[in-house]
Amino acid sequence: MSEKNLKTAAWLPQSDTALRETGRSRLEWVGLRALQVSLFLIGLGILFWAVTDARFRDYEGFPLGTICLPIVTGVSLLALAWAVGTTWKGFAAWISLALVGQAVALQLVDAGPLIHYQHLKPLDVVLRESPWLVLFLVFQSVLVIAALARRLTVIRSWLRYAFRPWQLAVVFLVFVLSTAALSRNTSGYLFEIAGAAWIQLVSLGNLVLVVWALPEGALAALKFKFDAWLGEPAVPDAAKHSTLDRFAWIAALWVTGIAALLAIFGYQQHPHVPDEVAYLLHARFLAAGAWTLPGPQVPAAFGTYLVQFRGDEWFIPTPPGWPAMLALGVRLGVPWLVNPVLAGICALLAYLLVQELYDRRMARLVVLFLCVSPWFLFMGMNFMTHTFTLACALAAAVLVAWSRRRGQIFWAFLAGGFVGMGSLIRPLDGLIVAALLGVWLLTVRGWRMRVFLGSAFLVGAVLVGAVVLPYNLALTGSATTFPLNAYLDEQFGPGKNDLGFGENRGYGWALQPLPGHSPLGALINTALNTFSLNIELFGWTIGSLLFLTLFLVSRELKRSDYLLLAVMLVTVGVFGLYWYSGGPDFGARYWYLILLPCIVLTIRGMQLTQTKLDSYARRTGPGAHVLAAVLVASLVAFVNYIPWRTLDKYHHYLGMRPDIIRLAEQHQFSGGLVLVQGNEFPDYASTLVYNPLDWTSAAPIYAWSPDAETRIAVSRSYPDRNIWIVEGPSITQHGYRVIAAPLDPGSMSGR
Repeated sequence: MSEKNLKTAAWLPQSDTALRETGRSRLEWVGLRALQVSLFLIGLGILFWAVTDARFRDYEGFPLGTICLPIVTGVSLLALAWAVGTTWKGFAAWISLALVGQAVALQLVDAGPLIHYQHLKPLDVVLRESPWLVLFLVFQSVLVIAALARRLTVIRSWLRYAFRPWQLAVVFLVFVLSTAALSRNTSGYLFEIAGAAWIQLVSLGNLVLVVWALPEGALAALKFKFDAWLGEPAVPDAAKHSTLDRFAWIAALWVTGIAALLAIFGYQQHPHVPDEVAYLLHARFLAAGAWTLPGPQVPAAFGTYLVQFRGDEWFIPTPPGWPAMLALGVRLGVPWLVNPVLAGICALLAYLLVQELYDRRMARLVVLFLCVSPWFLFMGMNFMTHTFTLACALAAAVLVAWSRRRGQIFWAFLAGGFVGMGSLIRPLDGLIVAALLGVWLLTVRGWRMRVFLGSAFLVGAVLVGAVVLPYNLALTGSATTFPLNAYLDEQFGPGKNDLGFGENRGYGWALQPLPGHSPLGALINTALNTFSLNIELFGWTIGSLLFLTLFLVSRELKRSDYLLLAVMLVTVGVFGLYWYSGGPDFGARYWYLILLPCIVLTIRGMQLTQTKLDSYARRTGPGAHVLAAVLVASLVAFVNYIPWRTLDKYHHYLGMRPDIIRLAEQHQFSGGLVLVQGNEFPDYASTLVYNPLDWTSAAPIYAWSPDAETRIAVSRSYPDRNIWIVEGPSITQHGYRVIAAPLDPGSMSGR
């Protein structure tokens, strides 16, 4: 009987003849059917419990991160029910174990919406609150170890064949040390590394067993589909003609769509990081056609980080590049959609660039990984600068590749323009991109071509980048003094934000590893960002750096690989000179320029591993074991990690929330003065973005009420407005709450 008929036989009532053909008795068939129905009903029951139990929702009814585990468990049981009695039962069992295993592991993580690096919860806390989580991990470990023990000889033999001992030692060291964020508690850190590394090792073994359990012939069929979808492995085209096709456009639309959904349902179309508040205000300034505007009468009631008042005017000192792009979204009424669209553009540009460096199959693999990368998708969700910076860097790199190949000066000039734009967004990133692409451009053959292309590149960069000079002049009185530098020097002290080492570097923030900045501080920041990269790049339970590290120690890098490695080393090295790591917001965000190199070199590591597998097995053609394993890991992460991270961390991240708008509609704040009680951040910063730019507008005015003096002063500055007093989230521990409304301005003197 064919495999198709066998699968059909497992699902349908059997005649005696059919039962004899499948080799099963009627009793066996009834048992399988009962197991199938039981798994199906239990799975549905768990899903129903997850969506109806109030314990999985916050006080507003929004799902919590804890809901992910029962939902994944229910889905896994449904998958098992489908596979019972089929040749896919082993595969379904192991992938279900992997799914639930990652969901359980994520429930052991203390991440949450506050600003701190995630850590595993202390074991005593877990055993006291949720001991069954540990029991499941023990159960998973026992199953995986028992199954691998029967295959240990083959695994050990292949490892000895494929890698040298020092290579395995380096990979194991990176594998282990990147599993946990550094902690000042040494014993706790060592314990956490042991626990996190064990979870990664068990997950790796589980993933190996998933692929091992694929039915006979399934890998060959999958490889056929992969090759049809991605294109046959090929030598880079001699013509090097990079184009966009349907695959690229579908990927770009997917990226934009997922990032937009995250922005709507997770990020609530609202800024959450202090920098984002400033960027959105700055964008509103530029959309109104102004760099500065008349300020309020009581600046103390309207100030927050990166908002500057000078005399009778106010302005935002951040670089103008990103706010100018964000202003387009402001004018269209959808500022939250700008980064999702830019993320889709980044996918298209990555597709073009990777074709120039490698081939179309590699380009398709890269954008496929972009489609499921939590780091990329979450950066496409927010209001931060990094996605636009990456888009400019990728556009410049594509144009430099074209100018090198075609010898056309115009492309080099245009590439310089994008580099200049990047310098208007994030000046240090722009400098890194300019240096790297400039050197790459100067490696073109022929000194005349080097001069022509290099000059065009430089002119384009200077012409666009020089826009900052009149901007600086208007805001600081000096064309060479950046408003942001002047603001930070004024707020925190001269030189504290400069690059380089020194005792005066830094602001004394809790996340600053040491006082000042030193090589040791740089090493700590690098370790923290490496941990974030391992977690956020792909969201795999096995860690995101395994194949990347395997490839880097292989000593089989080619020219294009070295180009991408240079991007990584220069970016990491330059930001090592900065006193702050970037913190846990959106992963290793200061390193965002290395996103594409990390993905490409990961794929190269996958290809290398598959080649060694094929060589060991003496196959005549390339297999698809590694690609299948990684796609399973990505599927598991997409189902588990992205929803969990969205609900557990980014919803109401840092206490920022947009529900002041709902209160404004309920209580009719229009024409009134709303005094917000609580902290400057997040309580007041969350409302500041909804203020009108014209302080005489009939729209509601949201003012901070830190003390009686400020409260009285600001109420007197608006003598004709009704007054509402609102408590912020840091006071209510939930959302905003109106505690007095409406009040006569004169009554403020007694409050």
